[in-house]
Amino acid sequence: MTHLSVNVNKLATLRNSRGKNNPDVTKLARKILSYGAQGITVHPRPDERHIRASDVPLLRALVESYNGPDHQHSVEFNVEGYPSTDFLRLLAQHPPHQATLVPDPPDAITSNAGWDLVANKDFLAGVLARLGAAGIRVSLFVEPAKFDRAQEEALAALRPGRIELYTEAFAEAFPTRERDKVTEDYARVARFASDLGIGVNAGHDLSQENLRFLLQRVPQIKEVSIGHALICEALEQGLETTVKNYVAIVLKP
Repeated sequence: MTHLSVNVNKLATLRNSRGKNNPDVTKLARKILSYGAQGITVHPRPDERHIRASDVPLLRALVESYNGPDHQHSVEFNVEGYPSTDFLRLLAQHPPHQATLVPDPPDAITSNAGWDLVANKDFLAGVLARLGAAGIRVSLFVEPAKFDRAQEEALAALRPGRIELYTEAFAEAFPTRERDKVTEDYARVARFASDLGIGVNAGHDLSQENLRFLLQRVPQIKEVSIGHALICEALEQGLETTVKNYVAIVLKP
């Protein structure tokens, strides 16, 4: 079964636009979990333009309280970011269940590329060891179209707990004749990782329109992280309806 982790960055962007605490990101995250989502994702950037470092302990505490004995299912807290010194310090202070590592420069608008695992193999190996010692599962952001034999060998050597398929190319190809060809790139990488015992996540530009197709073609996907499309859709459908629509898709693709 695939899990839905909702990225709440856009809620924080709206809050920060007025400089106060409206909307309250933690309160909305609680509602999102009550609607059936199985996780919360955040990406605290150095300029804190959406999620702030101060949000991380609050959201972590929320998830931990939700995982208490009064709740019927477990949820996860996923923190995404470039593994800088400050980011790793934040994770050490407030350990999430999963850290999704992306190769973003500080000024990136959004995550827009996967890791070159060959060029960054030694660096990532050190980060994996450090986070693994802290009991944090690590997911590495990868780009299927660029995932050649050399990248496969590097992944096999690194053996992270998971990879996250960067799905922008899939989303762009979805309404075109290239859909099946592009999707097969994702299926190929997912099969390779799964055969190594590495779990598979996916995220970026996923929506109610294209998610079911991806999950049907790439059944290895354990988790999808969705934020931008979900919040945009919620403007018309309402937050509760939108989250429940996604939950229905991931439960029965």
